[in-house]
Amino acid sequence: MNGRNMQKPLSCVSVHNMNTISLIKKRFQHYSPDREIAKKAIRHLKKTEKKQLFSDDLSQMRAAEGRWYESLIYEIMLDISMESDHISGLVRKGADAPFPTIEVKMGQNGLFFSNRGDINIRGNGQDIAEVDLLFTAGDGRIGFAEIVTSGSDLRELEEEVHYKKSLLGYLYGQPSVPFILFSSVDISRSSVIRRLVKETESVLIMTRSCEELKPLLKRTSIKGIPRQPIRHPKLIDLSILQPRRQFNYKNIHDRRKDRLMKEMMKRKSPDEFIKKDDMPPIVKKILFGAVHESASKLLWEGKSFKIKEKRYTYEEISKEFSKVVLAIDLPAYEPVIYLRSKKKKEYLKVVVRKSGGFRVESKRTPRMTGFFLWLEILKPSLGPDVAERYAEIFLQNA
Repeated sequence: MNGRNMQKPLSCVSVHNMNTISLIKKRFQHYSPDREIAKKAIRHLKKTEKKQLFSDDLSQMRAAEGRWYESLIYEIMLDISMESDHISGLVRKGADAPFPTIEVKMGQNGLFFSNRGDINIRGNGQDIAEVDLLFTAGDGRIGFAEIVTSGSDLRELEEEVHYKKSLLGYLYGQPSVPFILFSSVDISRSSVIRRLVKETESVLIMTRSCEELKPLLKRTSIKGIPRQPIRHPKLIDLSILQPRRQFNYKNIHDRRKDRLMKEMMKRKSPDEFIKKDDMPPIVKKILFGAVHESASKLLWEGKSFKIKEKRYTYEEISKEFSKVVLAIDLPAYEPVIYLRSKKKKEYLKVVVRKSGGFRVESKRTPRMTGFFLWLEILKPSLGPDVAERYAEIFLQNA
């Protein structure tokens, strides 16, 4: 280790299993970042984010701070990778990712960079997963890391990690996938995190907080740092790390959709849907398709939802939305309905409230290119029989 790493240790760690990630744990225990590497991480931030890093607006500041912290972990991983062959490579990201990126198109399957240099896994052009760090161990296996600066939404994080482990395990033919969770806050007491850490080849690395690390930076010191790539012997291009197992996400999706549709029409319950099969565990959303007008009327009969105190019944829905798409989120079989606005180029994502009824959860716009394009090409194909069965099985509490 060089001189700067003999200061106050950066991290305290919980670990399961002795392998590549245990080496990373040890390095982080003795690593303390200095001003040089803290400034180096700034190169991954956009101009606006650099300004927001010291903003009086707390939400803007926290968002920029989180981006800087993620970049700092990336820079430290590059630093410690030079000390051992246990980390054979780290995938480029941020400022080190190639630009311009490959344009999003339907049918794309594999690993791609987003416009800002994030690492995305695409299925039929849509982003099905994003990983904060992707690395190769000395034995050639692929591992990944997630980086958090908040203790909220940990159950959702657990679901995402399980999905990414299954996805990467399938794509690279690995029975297990090394996983690291970096956190700037103490989440070690969470039952969710304890479960994650107990899993094979999983580790939690808690660093000093952003409040403790941020004094390494000054407002004046972050000016003039260009968003510029570097050369590094351990940096890997995505082009040489594409999945070993080729996959056609659309085909897998359609096979699972057809099977589920048959089960639905046989009046089976979601409990009966949940069974092991020979299909890859990579599809987490089923798009059944768009419904015909007669089916939409049956679907919304006696139901409504609100947007800014305006209640939407079937009549309002038919006036303001041109398309109704039925979907299911896996593995919990949660119903999702997408409504295509006639006035704006967007879809409303409508879900069922736990307390009953519907609520608008979010919007899907052209910024979500691949998924938006998929929704756009769906033409009305579902009749009243499918809508009736969908409502009967999935919308009982709506």
